Amino acid sequence: MANILVVDDELGIRDLLSEILNDEGHNVELAENAAQARAARSRTRPDLVLLDIWMPDTDGVTLLKEWSTTGLLSMPVIMMSGHATIETAVEATKIGAQSFLEKPITMQKLLKAVEAGLSRNQPALARKPGAPASLPMTPAELTVEAAMTGGQPLPPVVDMGPQARQLFELDKPLRDARDDFEKSYFEFHLAKEGGSMTRVAEKTGLERTHLYRKLKQLGVDLSRGKRGG
Repeated sequence: MANILVVDDELGIRDLLSEILNDEGHNVELAENAAQARAARSRTRPDLVLLDIWMPDTDGVTLLKEWSTTGLLSMPVIMMSGHATIETAVEATKIGAQSFLEKPITMQKLLKAVEAGLSRNQPALARKPGAPASLPMTPAELTVEAAMTGGQPLPPVVDMGPQARQLFELDKPLRDARDDFEKSYFEFHLAKEGGSMTRVAEKTGLERTHLYRKLKQLGVDLSRGKRGG
C-alpha cells in the first residue's frame, strides 16, 4: 500500500484515477491545483505523485521545478497531459519527473507506471499488501483445468478417456453448465487478485461495469476474494 497524490484540475480525471488506485489498495490524496498540491505534499508526504501539466494557477512543470530546487522532490513524480509537446515531456524528465502519461490514460499504462515508480525507491510497495513474494501460477500458466479447480491439482484418476477428468455435471442444459464454469473461473481470478475488481477486469478482458453485472448474475460472493487476499 502506498500514499499517492493525484494533482489534476479535471474532476473526472481525479475521480477515475482515485477509483482505480483505491481499488489497488493505495491511499489516495486529491488536489485540483498547485496550491492544494503543495499543502498535500507537506501534509501527507506521498510515496508517489501523479501531476497534471496544464493547470489554471501554476502549471505542473513549474511546480515540479519548484519542488526540485527546494529539495522537496523526494518522491517519484509521473507527469500527465493530453496536450503537452515532446519538448515539454523532455523538460519535465530533465527536471526530475520519472515518466510521462498521455491522456486519455489507459488503466494498463497507469498501473504499470505507478508500479514502476513505487518499485524504484521502495520495492516493498510494488507488491500488493498481503500478497506472497511469488505466486505459484502465472497468467500464462492458467489452463481451463486450473480455472475450474481454483488452481488446485486434480486428484489422480484412472485413464478412462476424455470424460474421466470432467468436474461439472454435464447432464444439464448448456447454459447451466456454462454458468457453473464461469462462476468457478471468476472466483479463481478474484481469489488470485485479492478481490481487486480492477485487476480481474484487466485479466478477463471485461469492462468493470459488465464484470459487476456478470458476477452478480452468477451469484459470486465478492467478499470471498478479499478475504482470500
